[in-house]
Amino acid sequence: MSSSVLICDDSNLARKQVLRSLPEQWQVNIQTATNGREALTLLRNNDVDVLFLDLTMPDIDGVGVLQGIQKLNLDTAVFVISADIQPEMQSKVLQLGAKAFLRKPVNAEVLASNLQEHGYI
Repeated sequence: MSSSVLICDDSNLARKQVLRSLPEQWQVNIQTATNGREALTLLRNNDVDVLFLDLTMPDIDGVGVLQGIQKLNLDTAVFVISADIQPEMQSKVLQLGAKAFLRKPVNAEVLASNLQEHGYI
C-alpha cells in the first residue's frame, strides 16, 4: 500500500534533500509545497498521510501549518524538519501535534528510524 507524502519547505534544495532521504523501500506518492499556505491547500484537498514540514517559511510558517491542521482536524502525521533547534520551539511543535522534530539537514537513518517508530514503514 502506498502512502501519500507532502514535503513542505521554501527551499528547493531542502525539498530535494528530504526526498533523497526517504527510505527506498517506502512506497509513496509525493507532493511538494513551497510555503505553508500552499501546504494547507494541499492538505485540505487531498488525503495526506505524512507531512515533512519546515518551520521558517514566508507567508504561513510551520507553526501556522500545525495550527491549521489542528483547526481543520486533519489526521496527518507531521515530522518537523528544521534548523531552528531551540528547545522551546521543539516543545511547541510537539505540543501542536508533530510526531517528531528532526534537525535539518535530515539524516536518512534518523528519518527512517522515526518513520519506523511511528509505524509508517
